[in-house]
Formats: sequence, structure tokens, C-alpha cells
Amino acid sequence: MTIDASQTAFPSPRRRGASRKRRRLALFGLVGIVLAAATALVLTALDDTIVFFRTPSEIAQRGETPGTRLRLGGLVKAGSISHDGPDVRFTVTDNARDMPVTYSGLLPDLFREGQGVVSEGVLQDDGTFKADTVLAKHDENYMPKDVADRMKAQGLWKGDEAGGAK
Repeated sequence: MTIDASQTAFPSPRRRGASRKRRRLALFGLVGIVLAAATALVLTALDDTIVFFRTPSEIAQRGETPGTRLRLGGLVKAGSISHDGPDVRFTVTDNARDMPVTYSGLLPDLFREGQGVVSEGVLQDDGTFKADTVLAKHDENYMPKDVADRMKAQGLWKGDEAGGAK
């Protein structure tokens, strides 16, 4: 009595290897799809939080709701700084819109009128920004070239007159 190999319950070693390769390939494909989906979800979730700061115009344009935690950046408007004990009030501007800021605490040494500032805090119901952190930016001599070029195009660059970077 001869047994036909095609009628046995066990596949041939050649078929077993092919199905193992197929399963491994399917597993790698599935892992790749899951990783791609996870990456897409993370990037979508981080889309708004990757921004280093928003200007007053961007905040107004986006219609941020009160209670939103964010970073506000711009220039300290001339004549807007007022001290009341440890509390400080000043206005951040991007030369298109202004936003009043309140802060309680010590200000950085570089903080002054006309200087770049980034403050982190919460947007209030009355439209003011309550900062819990204030960072003063270095002068424009430390700006990347593309940012300096945009400021020159808007007429805001003062580096050439002050002997700064060109």
C-alpha cells in the first residue's frame, strides 16, 4: 500500500516554509500599518501644540476660547509697562494687534519696552492674558536670517541702524 503525499494531513516541508514566510510577512505588514496609524494620530494630536508661540493676531484669528493655555509672543509695546507691587501689566503687540498681559513675579533682566517677549499662561474671559512665565528674547542680532529678512521686508528691522547683524 502506497500513501500519496498530497492526501496526508501534514503539508510538505516546502509548503510549511512558504506559509511561515507568508505569516511573517503579514505580521510585519500589520505592525507597519499599526505604527503608521499611531504616528499619524500622534502628529495630528500635536499639530497645534508644536507651535512655540502665537502672536496676538493669530490668537484673535483662531478665536481662542478663554481658559486656553498657550504661549503668547511679540514685542512689549512702548509705554505699556506698569508695576503694582509684584504685579506687572504690559501689552504685547505684533504691530497689527495688541494683547494686555498681567504677570505676578520677577521679570527677566532683558525685559523692557520694544523687546521681544514670550509669555506662557491662560487667556482670561476679559481678553487679557494672565502669564505665569515670562521669557525675554535676545535682541534681533541673534535672529535666524529668514526671520530677519521678513522683518526687513515689513520695515521692522533695526539691526542696520544700531550696528547689528546685516
